[in-house]
Amino acid sequence: MRMSFQISESDWVSQARKKNPGAFSELDTLLKAIDRFFNIENLPISREEVTNRNFFNELLAVKDVILRIVSLLEMIIPEGRRNAYWFQKFAQTKLLSDRKRDALRDDLYRQDTPEKSMLLLYDSFVNFKGIVSDIIKTEHIPLMTFSNIGHLIGKEIGENIFFNPFRKEIDPEIDLIENREVSRVVRSIPDREIKKYISLLILHLFRFLRYLRSVDNSQRFGSLNAAAVILILIRSEIGSFRGYLEGVANSIRDDKLSILVKAIGYQFSMESKRVYNQELKEIFRNKSMSHMKARIENSHGILKNLTEQSIIQIIQFFDPSIRGEDIFESFVTRLEQSLKLREDVIILQKFLRLFEDSKSLEEKQKVFDAMINYMHYFQSFTFRLLRYEDYEEFSVFFDKVFSHGNVLNKENIPGLLDEFHKFRIFVETCVRQISNRSELLNIPPDMVKIDNSLRQYLQ
Repeated sequence: MRMSFQISESDWVSQARKKNPGAFSELDTLLKAIDRFFNIENLPISREEVTNRNFFNELLAVKDVILRIVSLLEMIIPEGRRNAYWFQKFAQTKLLSDRKRDALRDDLYRQDTPEKSMLLLYDSFVNFKGIVSDIIKTEHIPLMTFSNIGHLIGKEIGENIFFNPFRKEIDPEIDLIENREVSRVVRSIPDREIKKYISLLILHLFRFLRYLRSVDNSQRFGSLNAAAVILILIRSEIGSFRGYLEGVANSIRDDKLSILVKAIGYQFSMESKRVYNQELKEIFRNKSMSHMKARIENSHGILKNLTEQSIIQIIQFFDPSIRGEDIFESFVTRLEQSLKLREDVIILQKFLRLFEDSKSLEEKQKVFDAMINYMHYFQSFTFRLLRYEDYEEFSVFFDKVFSHGNVLNKENIPGLLDEFHKFRIFVETCVRQISNRSELLNIPPDMVKIDNSLRQYLQ
């Protein structure tokens, strides 16, 4: 009796895609992300002495992404198919001659079905998991080693016929306009050329939101590293997106629409600087888990808000009656964001004044303890609303205050008073600038609400 090691093929990939489209979307995101991660220009790291840098932490992040990719593939591939495949691998090693082993490999590498392509992808990433895990044990990963691993992984992804995520500019199965109102507005644009440009622009923005959902998924599965790698993919794509926006702005004949598209490009330029030059800078360098989580959540919030606001600005250009809440359930308007930012900054301003005005050490300690708690809240929820130009000043001041610890004494109070006074002057300027925003004109701060919030922290 002849034994056949050929895996029978059926259309289980399309069945799995219908059953779990989210897994295919996340797989697409992670394959793109791990490839782009090996481009040093995409990493939020110092360019100084990069040739002497130890990429150990970055390779740990790569390992986490590989583990997640393998997990997704095992979720997608039916258990029976996986078992048959691994039996075939065992047979290749233990039971078959070299000639028969060559024949089996040739059949798989032909990739004439999606099933073979997926099994080949699975096999490759299981191998990468073992290789990267062993290399990490050396604890020193030079640039050349890091780059070589990236080349091997990129080559496997690029040569996969059915699951190379870069094969199509837009994948109609996963790159979708995920809102009926938005689709309706885009379809109703009378100018065919403008409709083409806006359709592609909106598709790119919804793709960013799809990537950001995978950031949430990564955090639920406990991998902050994978979340950070996905955010770095978005950095790569923002660069291309801004180039597209510039081309659209220069091509369309509607001056007002051209100005709007240029404004969106500028917003992406400024906010990406906030995320990658500030929030995520050196994110893999010996940071605590809570610090990394806060930075990733802030970055996620900034990019999500930017993307949703951009979609709404474009759609309201063609249909001003549409509200942000009609498109995104949790949408927060610019007015609401500006109101929250002004209220939170005024509370911080009041804390600074209270500390300066307190007479006794006991009073100062009480205010200081309350302000530290408030600053932790502010850092987690309000930092993302700051302007790029203001962020650095706030970040430096917060780091200085946190570095003093929680106990005040006669030695550290004079230095703190000096820091508080200088920062309070800066904060007062910020409050004036925020109040001058167009959406806040003629809307005074709600001082009753602000004072109530301050009292809650001081209790």
